[in-house]
Amino acid sequence: MAQINVNNLTFYYEGSFDNIFENISFSIDTDWKLGFIGRNGKGKTTFLNLLLGKYSYNGSIDTAAVFDYFPYQITEAQMQLPAADFMEALKAGCEEWRVICELTQLGESAEILYRPYKTLSFGEQTKIMLAVLFSSENNFLLIDEPTNHLDHDARENVKAYLASKKGFILVSHDRDLLDACIDHVLVLNRQSIEVQRGNFAGWWENKQRRDQFEQAENEKHLKEIKKLKQAASRTAEWADKNECTKIGFDPIKEHDRSIDTRAHIGAKTKKMQSRVTQMEMRIQREIEEKEGLLKDLEMPVDLKLVPIAHHKQVLINTKDYTLKYQDSDNPVFTDLTFTVTREERIALHGKNGCGKSTLIKMILQKTGLGDTDMTILEEGQKKKVLLAASLLTPAHLYIWDEPLIYIDIFSRMQIEKLLLKYQPTMLFVEHDVRFREKVATKSIEL
Repeated sequence: MAQINVNNLTFYYEGSFDNIFENISFSIDTDWKLGFIGRNGKGKTTFLNLLLGKYSYNGSIDTAAVFDYFPYQITEAQMQLPAADFMEALKAGCEEWRVICELTQLGESAEILYRPYKTLSFGEQTKIMLAVLFSSENNFLLIDEPTNHLDHDARENVKAYLASKKGFILVSHDRDLLDACIDHVLVLNRQSIEVQRGNFAGWWENKQRRDQFEQAENEKHLKEIKKLKQAASRTAEWADKNECTKIGFDPIKEHDRSIDTRAHIGAKTKKMQSRVTQMEMRIQREIEEKEGLLKDLEMPVDLKLVPIAHHKQVLINTKDYTLKYQDSDNPVFTDLTFTVTREERIALHGKNGCGKSTLIKMILQKTGLGDTDMTILEEGQKKKVLLAASLLTPAHLYIWDEPLIYIDIFSRMQIEKLLLKYQPTMLFVEHDVRFREKVATKSIEL
């Protein structure tokens, strides 16, 4: 077991206004199964690239560990070849028998190593890359979103596999995967970075408890500061009025007062002014104690949605529907029957290739809404633009095909809250188990 010690790390991209990291310090063990959590754009992939030595930075990263990164970049030429022909190019010293052993643990046959890589499914390609990644025992592994585009069964295989391993950083927005696979979290908060033992659910529970405490403390400090400021203002006003009475007096109206009273008034004023100074010092202490509170509080703006109530109760009615591709002898599915009624949120579920996306396209064509084909943008911040465009569009029915790929955990929970509040009618495909459990009113298995 070795350590990775990060000290006063500062990094920014050339031309960027803000630093990605600023004077951050922490330590992690290479024996851990570490989940790396943070919003899109906070610097998770950037930090992995810093470990790999791809960028210059200020500060230090001290470790004896050797890193390897998932996913490997597969060239166009390699896509035409079986993986067995180019594994060595991906990982120096990679031995085929070790890769086969790892594939067995992933529930996959060695046969996929000898088929052209481009003919493999996303799940098969991911399993080969993971098997190559774990085929040696000396590296600390940097695993960046391994379950993107994988169906439920492939995700379960990867989840069980990673749960049996150690010595890695896992970047993932899949809460189910993180809770099953990790024993520590590295979290990029709004203004700080923290390392904590446990999985995502444990960290999130602690964070919510801490946020509630800090909000209560903040309210207490604000009330105390307000009270002290009011008291200080009143006392200062009294001191000023009292000081004004030192000079000049009416001997008829103030017959009980003499010149000697002036010293008494001065002493009283001085005492009041001293009280004001003490209150101002208490105010400053309250402000200092308040500093640091709420700095990492997640305060997302509540999203809005404008679903339109359709005059019909049933928006989609599919009966005995069979789907077959033109170049295939066998249908993808047969006799599919289901309806989508108002305020239902229906999840289409099944293995990759079972026809989920094709069914969505056929529904859109039947309803005259056209084709939904679009290039998947490989950055969460860009993907959010697509989601925002959908949310801004008033509609009777929202149809989403894997909307959460590359979207961070906090935004996923934000979208869940939105959909449960406005209850739009939806038909969607999404492999995030937690999202389906929270949002879907019904699932259709293909």
